[in-house]
Amino acid sequence: MGSPMGLHVDYYASLGSPWTHLGAARIVAMTAKHDATLRIWPVDFGTIFAASGGLPLPKRSPQRQAYRLQELPRWRDFLGIPITIKPAHFPTSETLSSACVIAVRETMGDAPAIRLAHRVLKALWEEEANPGDDAVLAKLIGEVGLDAAKLMALAAEPRWTEMKTANTQSALDRGVFGAPSYVIGEEIFWGQDRLEFVERRLARG
Repeated sequence: MGSPMGLHVDYYASLGSPWTHLGAARIVAMTAKHDATLRIWPVDFGTIFAASGGLPLPKRSPQRQAYRLQELPRWRDFLGIPITIKPAHFPTSETLSSACVIAVRETMGDAPAIRLAHRVLKALWEEEANPGDDAVLAKLIGEVGLDAAKLMALAAEPRWTEMKTANTQSALDRGVFGAPSYVIGEEIFWGQDRLEFVERRLARG
């Protein structure tokens, strides 16, 4: 008998979120360790916030904005991930990068889609690069071993944006309201600070 199959994690991500970036390496390592499958869903958190009572960063109260600026360095130092607290290109457009990630997921599989998404986040939060810029994005695509010209032509097809809209609605229907969210069956784990609970759930199988 082979070992029992691991669980499946649906990973609802924002390609502009520092919190998604801070959890990126850990969710990949954790699912690999527990033989779980991991599928990334880049969704539109503007739409999700509008439907679930959340606010985009500039519209949050001064207290919440100030607290975020305390929490980010805390987590940066705790995890040893060298993020820039106020990166030059934040917020950036996620339109093309998410279309690329979705196109990769649907045509090549989960692992390369996750690698590309995480490369985009690292560029934004650690390297002061702008993944919303076509030339920068093309370079990042090449760095994860994919053909930039081919992928960007594919990503220009409207079906990926339509899929993102459908995936966003599906996230809302499942109860997702913030990024990142890791969903295992009916259980939602919101935020990279909940990864310890994700680990416990994966260990239980």
